[in-house]
Amino acid sequence: MSATIGDGVTALALAGGIVGYLYMTHQSRQKKIEIIHQERMAAMEKGIPLPEFPLEQTREQRPPDRNVITILGIVLFTLSLGTMIVLYLNRSAGPSSGFWISPLPFAFLGVGLIAFNFLKGESRR
Repeated sequence: MSATIGDGVTALALAGGIVGYLYMTHQSRQKKIEIIHQERMAAMEKGIPLPEFPLEQTREQRPPDRNVITILGIVLFTLSLGTMIVLYLNRSAGPSSGFWISPLPFAFLGVGLIAFNFLKGESRR
């Protein structure tokens, strides 16, 4: 297995994208802190007391979505079924002709998740 120039460029682009995302996230956080600092300094000069602002907003806790298990089961089942069909249609004679059944565990996992969701007996909204 040999790597090509395109593989290297792809790896560099991916690494550059990740570093760029982290840099932009850091910059936006620093800008937010700077704005809060300037507002607080202006309020202190005028003698206005300000409440403490958290740097990170707390997210409100919401109940877990009941449909996630079903959706994940459907996605796993359909993707593995589609993969099995494509591998079956593109198989060639030889030792690897039975490779088309390799996504079968994921299909069973998807069916199991769907069955679990319907058999757990919770009432719907």
